[in-house]
Amino acid sequence: MKKTNRNFLFFLLFSLLVLSMLLTLHQSAFSQSPANRFPKDIAKSPLPKLLDFGAGKCIPCKAMAPILKELSEEYKDRVIIRVIEVYEQKALTEANRIRLIPTQIFFDSNNREVHRHQGFMDKEAIKKVFQSMGIK
Repeated sequence: MKKTNRNFLFFLLFSLLVLSMLLTLHQSAFSQSPANRFPKDIAKSPLPKLLDFGAGKCIPCKAMAPILKELSEEYKDRVIIRVIEVYEQKALTEANRIRLIPTQIFFDSNNREVHRHQGFMDKEAIKKVFQSMGIK
């Protein structure tokens, strides 16, 4: 076999291997049940949800804590706001593909992710997302 044919064959096989690996990763990332993305006590709730993934020692996470508390009171019975401790709730953290903290994920009433933000998010920015979701 000529050297160029061998190189082409190697390139083709390598490309197929990489493609199959990517497809496997893609399927595993999205094959989880949507209910696995929420704490069990709120998974079946018809309310929109805001999950804030963070850690107790994270400075931006600490700064967001009073904001989230205020918003949970302000939007009571309209939105579920839950803080998820990433080191204590590893399964939820993995199911939601969290790579940076804090991360806020907004879900509509059908449990579909509609917005994701990484980093500190102030009160007004959160309220704007709620408004875009039709929550008043």
